[in-house]
Amino acid sequence: MNIDVVTIFPDIIEHACGQSIVGRAQKKKIVRIKTHDIREFSPDRRLSVDDTAYGGGPGMILKPEPVYRAVENITGRAGKRAGTGRKKYHIILLSPQGELFSQKKAGALAKKKNIILVCGHYKGIDERVRKNLITEEISIGDYVLTGGEIPALVVIDSIVRLLTGAMSNENSYKTDSFYGSSMLDCPYYTKPSKFRDMEVPAVLLSGNHLNIRNWRREKALRNTYMKRPDLLKKARLSKTDKEVLKNIKKQDA
Repeated sequence: MNIDVVTIFPDIIEHACGQSIVGRAQKKKIVRIKTHDIREFSPDRRLSVDDTAYGGGPGMILKPEPVYRAVENITGRAGKRAGTGRKKYHIILLSPQGELFSQKKAGALAKKKNIILVCGHYKGIDERVRKNLITEEISIGDYVLTGGEIPALVVIDSIVRLLTGAMSNENSYKTDSFYGSSMLDCPYYTKPSKFRDMEVPAVLLSGNHLNIRNWRREKALRNTYMKRPDLLKKARLSKTDKEVLKNIKKQDA
């Protein structure tokens, strides 16, 4: 997979992507992540990439030309549909106006071959970029950040860990919250079995794998009910799950 990031702060992306799972995935050539400094594509000597908005108002707007030129440099194709052609590029604008990012979306993007992430900044980005250049917009939540670099890192991390070979044990992420279901995960414990008078639940030390599996499922249901009850509306629940959940609700009443 190839991920290109168009940004005015390439150091943020490069440093973070050199760490942990993403860094190892790059070393193993599972993914190639490259940054492109928007300022290098500015048409003027001052390397400016923003200007005031037509019609007035506070804040600066990211200009269209540097963004277009950066994307076209990646795709090798000029014109408003730079993402089309023999080599298909999926161009994403990180924006608070975009679709809310989810594990399902991460899984869909992990199947792409070439992704371009455009990091917005300042007050906003010229609408001609939004309407004519990008494939889709993605938001990581209903709040405001300084720029699109942190959202880009969220998207990159969530995608890369799904790529074959990126994690030493793929079963690890398959049991994470939101993977394969809309439920939260169960609590986990590790050594020592007793820490400051706090003991690991006996069932986890029993060696009875059926009881452990049932305990974890019950705790996952309880966790979801207590923290994110809205998720249960779309969760795939078995008949046993529904009975367990019914008992949990009675206990909480």
